[in-house]
Amino acid sequence: MTITCFIEYKIDPFKTAEFEQYAKNWGEIIPACGGDLLGYFMPHEGTNFVAYGLISFASLAAYENYRVRLKVDIKGKNNFIFAQQEKFILEEKRSFLSVVPETYKQVAKDIL
Repeated sequence: MTITCFIEYKIDPFKTAEFEQYAKNWGEIIPACGGDLLGYFMPHEGTNFVAYGLISFASLAAYENYRVRLKVDIKGKNNFIFAQQEKFILEEKRSFLSVVPETYKQVAKDIL
């Protein structure tokens, strides 16, 4: 069963450029370590201090294997250090979700 790690970040609204760089860095690191990166999402309009990251895995065991690989990945370590040094992440919450298959990736219908 596929699971998705849903990460909610509370970020410093004055350091969104730093968070965006952090997210871009994960764009290379996460797939290399075995995660199916669905995307990082930045504040656009409305609340200016909440961002999200979504990563899917074939199973919870696959997630655990990913975490092991991530801990020894030099680019991953450097990205964590970047976040700690720049202090743009104020809070981070993780939830693990499974999709209702009939609802996944339903594209908009052409409306005339």
